Parts: sequence; C-alpha cells; structure tokens
Amino acid sequence: MSAGVRDAETDVTPFDERADVRAAARNSVGSIVLQDARLLLIAVWLGAAVCFSFVVAPSAFAVLPARELAGNLVTRTLAIVNVAGFAVSLVLLASAFAGRSRLTRRAWFVELVALALVALTTCVGHWLINARLLALRHAMGRPIDAVAADDPLRIAFNSLHGYSVVMLCVGMVAAVVALLAIARRRSS
Repeated sequence: MSAGVRDAETDVTPFDERADVRAAARNSVGSIVLQDARLLLIAVWLGAAVCFSFVVAPSAFAVLPARELAGNLVTRTLAIVNVAGFAVSLVLLASAFAGRSRLTRRAWFVELVALALVALTTCVGHWLINARLLALRHAMGRPIDAVAADDPLRIAFNSLHGYSVVMLCVGMVAAVVALLAIARRRSS
C-alpha cells in the first residue's frame, strides 16, 4: 500500500512542478509584454515631443507664409503632444506597480517621480499655460506680430511662451529618465 501511495505522490509531484513552471513562464511572458508596452508608450511620446520641438515648430514658422498660421499649427500640435503625454504618463504611473517587487525602492521611486513630472509638466503646459496663451491671443484681436513689442499683452504672451517651452523641455528630460528606468526594469 505504501508503494502505491508513493507512486501516486511521484506522479503528482512532477505534474505540480510542471504546472508551477508553466505558471511562472506565463507570468514572465506577461511581465515582459507589459514592460515592452510601457517602454514603447514612453518612447513614442518622447519621440513625438522631440519631433514637435525640433522639426514641426521650426518648420512651420520657416515654411508657412503667415506667422499666425504657423502659430495656429504649432498650438494645435502642441495640444496633442501635451494631452498625449499626460495620458501616457498616467497609464504608466498606474502600471508602475506591476512587477514592483523586482525593483529596488530607489529605482521604483525614480521611475514614479519621472512619470509624475511628465504628467505635471504636460498638464500645466496644456491646461494652464497654453490655455492662457490662447486667451491672450484672442484678447489681442489681431495677429501677434501686429501687436507692439511693448504692449502688456505681447509681453505676457512672450513670457508665457517661454514657460511653455520650459515645461515641455522639463517633461522631455523627465521622459528620458522614465524611459531609462523602464528599460532598466525590463532588463532585470
């Protein structure tokens, strides 16, 4: 009887081990897919932000016949970049808790801070600064270039434009840090 029990135990044990191996492999594949998707999301947004900053905006002002048209194009495109950055960073923040156990506390904290900074800069850039820029353009009632350089509206516009550039630059640097943190997590 004990031999029969022993045989039953030996038959069950390898099956349980195989099930554990398969479950670990599924978890590993799921984790890899999640980290790859996270890496892709931040990389795509960062690429869009860099392309906007160094290609779209300068090209619009160089090619379009009226600076007002170029400004409208840049404003619209920047809105897309900012809203996408905000959405991507929120998704990445929410998914940062998956697989956290494999990270050091410091690495996880760096990733969270970088993603929160992307969310903050894109949110402030779009819903505060760019909204105010649009209100100033509307208040001017004519193209910005037709407004005197010493006009208070033009001065406020130029100042806010500088803040908008800073917000996007800080967001892109934070995205680089987040990208590196996610890539490091992916390789560990």
